[in-house]
Amino acid sequence: MSPLNTTALRSSFPALTKNPNFIFGDNAGGSQILQASVDAVTDYLINTNIQMGSDYMPASTERCMKLAQGLAVKMFNAKSADEIVFGGSSTQNVENLARGLEGSVKEGDEIIVTWEHEANCGPWKSLAARTGATIKYWEPTLLNSKNPFSYSLDPLNLIPLITSRTRLLAFTACSNILGSILPIASIVSSARTAAASAGSPLFEVCLDCVAYAPHRRIDVQAWDVDYCIMSFYKVYGPHVGAMYVRHQQLTSSVSSIVHHFLSPEDDRIGYKLQPAGPGYESVWGTTAVVPYLEGLTEEGTLEAASEAMSAHDAELAGMLLEFLTEERQWKRGVRVVGEEKAGPDRMPTVSFVVGEGEDGEKAMKSRTVVKGFDKKGKIGIRYGHFYAFTLVSAVKPDDPSDGVVRISFVHYNTKEEVQSAIDTLKEVLYAA
Repeated sequence: MSPLNTTALRSSFPALTKNPNFIFGDNAGGSQILQASVDAVTDYLINTNIQMGSDYMPASTERCMKLAQGLAVKMFNAKSADEIVFGGSSTQNVENLARGLEGSVKEGDEIIVTWEHEANCGPWKSLAARTGATIKYWEPTLLNSKNPFSYSLDPLNLIPLITSRTRLLAFTACSNILGSILPIASIVSSARTAAASAGSPLFEVCLDCVAYAPHRRIDVQAWDVDYCIMSFYKVYGPHVGAMYVRHQQLTSSVSSIVHHFLSPEDDRIGYKLQPAGPGYESVWGTTAVVPYLEGLTEEGTLEAASEAMSAHDAELAGMLLEFLTEERQWKRGVRVVGEEKAGPDRMPTVSFVVGEGEDGEKAMKSRTVVKGFDKKGKIGIRYGHFYAFTLVSAVKPDDPSDGVVRISFVHYNTKEEVQSAIDTLKEVLYAA
């Protein structure tokens, strides 16, 4: 595996070249966009800005959509373009999916969700309310009894939740707060076995890969999931979401939610979950992402890129977590939210809170920490619940809107930038 050439790849991002002294540390909220994606969006708007089905130009938009779907197939490792749906966001895509499943979810069915991002929780809660289904929560547990914020999802706690009425399991591949990657294939296999043993007549899995996709290779076939979501604007592209829907589910579980007089064509079956048209220019802009990722290493594959990003991630996460868990920071009241150690299953998305110090230092609001960074004007980070409201409400029940401080790096960030973030954090934590 060839290592990443961070200096060279940064030239692919106009924001990084135009702001060389600013550090983007909020990548889990949205990455910077590739110049090639910007060019593709511009190209579409200038040269191909017509509606689907128009006869006055030879199928230009149809061509763009098919090419974008083909590249999204590689992104998900899906079987065909039929299984790809584009939408304004992952939240919108799951909401559309939930509407499409309304006819196959019945009163008394059970849907298991986590405390994670509402994109893969909220639509299922609403579906349950509409259909009379029951929501069950796969709740996180603590990794370290000394740290009341070291939450993690334990797969062993999932299996007892599965019964003969379990209809759907919705969980995250990687938490956008905790930064930890779950053993997806193992979880899905165990859950399917448990559902079959319990006598569930229909059990499906919806996986949230929004926080996972910027760092690792998605593989819906190897994982055996039925539905999967990701957001291209967090993977170096425009603001648009993509969803994988297994062909079998499209033709059995999912009902059409488009206008009643429209009948999805065989070669566009995913259209049944795509009411109205997505932003075609944004969809065309996604076509730059897969070629960029494939070009990150000499091997020229998404698998090699994933390995290289994993190695880079481990270095960045290791630096930040090592600082945050030092004895001095512990005594100051700093607590990492989630897994406290770096490793192959730990992303460089790190959340923390600052409580009272052992020497009498006052607790710091998360917003106060971020304002300290803003005053320096050199690095952008954020605070809040980041739409994982249920999880952060457990972390800060008195003030979930203040939430956690989150610093999130990706492969175009450097070790020097992480060190700059650490130096700034020192100044904020120990200001006179």
